[in-house]
Amino acid sequence: MTTGQISKDELRCALEDKLCAVFSVTSAEATDEQIFRAAAILIRELMSRLLAVDREERPAREVHYLSMEFLMGRSLMKNAYNLGIGEALTEALADMGRSAGDIFEAEPDAGLGNGGLGRLAACYMDSMATEGIAATGYCLCYELGIFRQRIEDGRQVEDADNWRIAADSWLVPRDEDTCEIRFGGRIEERWDYSGNRHVKLKDYTAVLAVPRDMLIAGYGGNHVNTLRLWEAHSPNYLDMPRFSEGEYLKSLEQRMLAEVITKVLYPADDHIEGKTLRLKQQYFFLSATAQTILREHRKRWGDARSLAEHHVIHINDTHPALMIPELMRILMDEDGLGWDEAWEIVSGCVAYTNHTVMQEALESWPQALVQSLLPRIFEIISEIDRRWRRVLAEKSEGGPASEARNAIMADGMIRMANLCLAGCFMINGVSAIHGRILKNGLFADVSALWPEKFTYVTNGIDHRRWLSQINPRLDRLLRELIGDGFIRKPEELCKLRSFEDDKEVLLRLEEIKAFNKLALADFVYNAQGVALDASAMFDVQAKRLHEYKRQLLCAMLIAHLQDRLRDDPGMDFMPRTFIFGAKAAAGYQTAKRIIELICSLAADVAADPACRGKLQVVFLENYRVSVAERLMPAAQVSEQISTAGMEASGTGNMKLMMNGAVTIGTLDGANVEMYERLGDDSMFLFGLHADQVAAVRKAGYAPRAIADSDPRIRRVLQRFSQGMADGRPYDDLVSMLLDGGDPYML
Repeated sequence: MTTGQISKDELRCALEDKLCAVFSVTSAEATDEQIFRAAAILIRELMSRLLAVDREERPAREVHYLSMEFLMGRSLMKNAYNLGIGEALTEALADMGRSAGDIFEAEPDAGLGNGGLGRLAACYMDSMATEGIAATGYCLCYELGIFRQRIEDGRQVEDADNWRIAADSWLVPRDEDTCEIRFGGRIEERWDYSGNRHVKLKDYTAVLAVPRDMLIAGYGGNHVNTLRLWEAHSPNYLDMPRFSEGEYLKSLEQRMLAEVITKVLYPADDHIEGKTLRLKQQYFFLSATAQTILREHRKRWGDARSLAEHHVIHINDTHPALMIPELMRILMDEDGLGWDEAWEIVSGCVAYTNHTVMQEALESWPQALVQSLLPRIFEIISEIDRRWRRVLAEKSEGGPASEARNAIMADGMIRMANLCLAGCFMINGVSAIHGRILKNGLFADVSALWPEKFTYVTNGIDHRRWLSQINPRLDRLLRELIGDGFIRKPEELCKLRSFEDDKEVLLRLEEIKAFNKLALADFVYNAQGVALDASAMFDVQAKRLHEYKRQLLCAMLIAHLQDRLRDDPGMDFMPRTFIFGAKAAAGYQTAKRIIELICSLAADVAADPACRGKLQVVFLENYRVSVAERLMPAAQVSEQISTAGMEASGTGNMKLMMNGAVTIGTLDGANVEMYERLGDDSMFLFGLHADQVAAVRKAGYAPRAIADSDPRIRRVLQRFSQGMADGRPYDDLVSMLLDGGDPYML
């Protein structure tokens, strides 16, 4: 029996059995969380059976997708939908006297990601499972995720997000695949009679990487892939002699130092302890993954020399770049291969996707830190750098300057993007404009030598989740109009063009949008006590808080609109509610100040009689996937206003437009290709293009002169400097714009 054939009665019986077996409660006694956990275990078991079948039919080549984050959101509704049992589950819960919505709400968002990088990884995993591509994702099993954002007195406060208490039900323990990861120590070498060098790491500190597998069902329930999550443990759970002597905290020291590796995603790194922890996280993740891939390869294919024939290892941004030297270490030190043979294998199976064009955002590590923490890896990177420099000197026409730009080790740092340039067979951009910038700008020297290495694949989204699941009323209308072929082939959505002048269809679309706006208003009121005006236009900017994404520019627009309403209360004005959703990195003080300013502006607008019923500002607390799933269907305007040439791609723009929002934005990232397809009817462009940004910078950009020449800008900045209704001045942000060069050209 396939999963899609399971009836509601069978599901109900199975759920009641699981509640009894796991929690010793009846369905009437169970809490919503217990029912969620029972349902998750039940669906996990169904997927495990499908995975067992999939493994018997594994193809000759597999994908390994490595990312420091996977922004999975909630999984119960998604997996039930993909397995074809969503309706049966809803009916079974109703027969138990429970609302499916309440049970879905009991699931916390998985704390495995933060922004677009992680959401892209999650969408890829779903799509590969749907397409039947054998793929395994790899990440860390963060105990507390990124953080739970709380807005207190207008300021972001970070709280621990203990998501695993309930969501552990999705994780399958795989203790038998535990790996040992080695930090520190010293290198002991010996030479054999053939002149070959053999090395061993001595006096190291060991940490155990214990895998927890999360299963991901593809649409239709025909294929299941795995997301392997590594959890850090100490081999010494308790130092008994110290414990016996009453040194209780010291007896737990080794355990705590190990477990902190997988405590949180992206620990603050503005101090050496944070930098060390981040480097530990990355190597721990990569070493465990490399050991596993090679172990499984040897089991199936025998010889490590055929690794590149059967595996593609894809590193999502530079965080997993240590995979390159770690694979070299294993192939040389454990499999006994020579350098040239090992390098041919590694450089033939590792691919790299770049996600940023900003030099300052390209990851690098202090050489001294890497040498101390990972002595053998440091040796290997040094040798890669030496050989890479030699190749560049022989082939590049750019001379010493080109070699300096592309060196892996320089100025006391190890440049991870350049390590990827040397060691990967493919360098991928995430949009057409991003691909051009990589080839012609950021990595121009290398692309001139190896143009075949460079490509781009524009980011995309899992439309089954971001349209069909989160906007069921729209999904039903689309199926009625064009059939359900678009579920597997989204290009069939083009058939909707034949209805663009159909008044009845347009009216139904308006009704669906109105319903979704009311649903969002209910959610925001229950969560934050803020009453949204559902009759106003919902103008949304929801994304990671960063200066280049220019949330501050949107705040300046709001302040200007408020000024206009004060000057002319009777002006013709479309009521407009601006909705922000964003987290700022814990150590990113400027981003946190921008959140504070937005909250001050929201309070100022709310208290202003001139704005009542016309202008509103709301900051959504603790923005995450499950909040985005409510926000996207309700949005009417999508703000995509990054400085042109800064946004690699973006996917929020796609989700918002797919749910019926028009875009206001720059020609940046995926906006470029969206505009080429859609034109001026659905996208309203403004601002400089990427080449114009570069030209203005070259000619000399003078933000203070611009502000002085425009009384509207001057008035807004003066208000920010002096403080609004709450009296808080934001002169630091204004000074950053006027005296700090305004690097993102607001």
